Amino acid sequence: MQAIANIWRNACWSVRDFVADKRALAATEFAVIVPLMLVMFFGTVEFSSAVAIDRKVTLIARALSDLTSQSLKLTDADMKDTFTASISVIMPYDPTLVKGTITQIQIDANKVATVQWSRAGIITSGATQATLANSTRKPGDDITSNIPASLLIPSTYLILSEASYTYTPSVGYVLKSNIGLGDVSYTRPRQVACVPYPYPDNNNKSTC
Repeated sequence: MQAIANIWRNACWSVRDFVADKRALAATEFAVIVPLMLVMFFGTVEFSSAVAIDRKVTLIARALSDLTSQSLKLTDADMKDTFTASISVIMPYDPTLVKGTITQIQIDANKVATVQWSRAGIITSGATQATLANSTRKPGDDITSNIPASLLIPSTYLILSEASYTYTPSVGYVLKSNIGLGDVSYTRPRQVACVPYPYPDNNNKSTC
């Protein structure tokens, strides 16, 4: 009976000592909190970068349409300068991940919007000036459904600019995959009813 009492007493002391022992408590709490802190830190960094780039993409889209709408006419050299100036807005981020497109849209008397000309621009690795590229939009394409109804004014023209950027998380701790960012902007030609451009698909003849 005495042996059982000793065992019970020793067990109670062990439990009491275990509850009272505070050693390594801070280390245990740190091990639990650190993963959450890392997620919050890297998540904030990656999300902030994505928001900053998304804002720059919006500025690029607006700059492309704004610069184009102020032109009396356009040449390939003018288009390169416009893309170069606009895409440079993305700095200090990688400009090679940006693609811009400028499209002039003709709206006929029946409010049908068709592509008159369209040109894309990119900056290749190490280049200081944009390179012109073919756009996915072709002359004559009907894009009426893409245009806001409030902008479908009969017998007018629109300048549509599109900018896109493939955001790659710098750390990849929270955001695991690439994110496509993009924006569009519409303006109307300011100095002429239609901005002429000798589009290559039109045998380099002026479109206006």
